[in-house]
Amino acid sequence: MDLSIPLIAAITATFFVAGIVKGVTGMGLPTVAMGVLGALLSPLAAAALLLAPSFVTNVWQLVAGPSLRPIARRLWPMMAAIVVGTLAGSALLTSGDTALTTAMLGAALMLYAAYTLLARPFRVPARLEPWLSPLIGGATGAVAGGTGVFVIPAVPYLQSLGLEKDDLVQALGLSFTVSTVALGLALVWRGALPLGDLALSGLAILPALAGMAAGQAVRSRISPAAFRRGFLICLLLLGLEMAARPFL
Repeated sequence: MDLSIPLIAAITATFFVAGIVKGVTGMGLPTVAMGVLGALLSPLAAAALLLAPSFVTNVWQLVAGPSLRPIARRLWPMMAAIVVGTLAGSALLTSGDTALTTAMLGAALMLYAAYTLLARPFRVPARLEPWLSPLIGGATGAVAGGTGVFVIPAVPYLQSLGLEKDDLVQALGLSFTVSTVALGLALVWRGALPLGDLALSGLAILPALAGMAAGQAVRSRISPAAFRRGFLICLLLLGLEMAARPFL
């Protein structure tokens, strides 16, 4: 990346805003970071920048819950498949075809925002979970490896398992943490993670944590549901612009 003061300011502001979204809604930092930075940089560069802030904030979410061991035992097939899928899918992200990866990133953002806004909750029967979890994990890893977005289809699937609220938050933290680590390993494996990008990613932890603290402070003063709806509409429009960019 050709760093400049305006670009550094944009990166700092992006992670601060992404932290606010996570502080208010409990999720969304990697998605916001990929959406905004993917519009300014290549998706590969954006993915490299989100590694450290995503890891730190999601580990925080992961260890804060009460049921890590039973959740990990229940979801380990999904987590293992996420790693495999991410390693395979990273071939797209590191291919150098910026137009294609930007369009794919936009499509992933649109799909997530539209599904979350419009779809009705559903429940996965327990008998289907043993074979469905690896399939969902593999698909999530392929999308994460190709676009840097960790949420499709992992988030709708985890929400369908009937977990208690605290357990769901912890399960999401586990999924996002594993996805972040897998993406980092995939970029290193493919020689696509310069040390300079990794150092800048480490510096982005500070605005992300500051944003999370700000989001948690204002959470009781605003409607999280209304805030989340506005965030998803913005994400949908951003994804539409990115997906359409190669055709403009």
